[in-house]
Amino acid sequence: MILAGGHQGPAVSEPQTLRRIAVVGTSGSGKTTFARRAAEHLGVPHVELDAIFWGPGWTQTPVDEFRARTAVALAGDAWTTDGNYGKVRDIIWSRADTVVWLDYSLPLVMWRVLTRTLRRIITREELWSGNRETLREAVLSNDSIILYSLRTYRQRKRQFQDLFHDPGYAHLHLVHLRSPRAARRWLEQLPAAARRAGRSDEWL
Repeated sequence: MILAGGHQGPAVSEPQTLRRIAVVGTSGSGKTTFARRAAEHLGVPHVELDAIFWGPGWTQTPVDEFRARTAVALAGDAWTTDGNYGKVRDIIWSRADTVVWLDYSLPLVMWRVLTRTLRRIITREELWSGNRETLREAVLSNDSIILYSLRTYRQRKRQFQDLFHDPGYAHLHLVHLRSPRAARRWLEQLPAAARRAGRSDEWL
């Protein structure tokens, strides 16, 4: 596995290797937005794992079905995807050629989780399968996404560090981005197959 990226001037893989990109990072790092933007640049489909996993009423898709649907969604020759689901990591990483790790600081991640959650609650933003976040579930519940992000931040960091040393994933090119600025610069250097001039995004 090759390490690329950093605070200053992240490196970019050769275009022919950027066909199947998996984006990982702790909750609140902006994985979905990054993966969607990368897909737009490359002109490939974007597969959002949350949309596959979550059913109406925040029901979870059974593991066998989740794995089967993920395999079908990623059967193509080119795509980007985002998510930390260990249940399907073997399917994704065995097919991917590149893993982008958004490894941002805890204060930044928590600020993003807080502002995103509040925005979704206030605007009643519809998420996957018609689900919406509520104040009770997002803030006051034991399943609070805010508490979850805080509790799992260091765990995720250690987990990814271990995974990237797994010889089973030696074929992957790792892009390790430690700041939104590095993420923006990496995206800007991608082949602009579908770049939208002048677009900006607060999550990158």
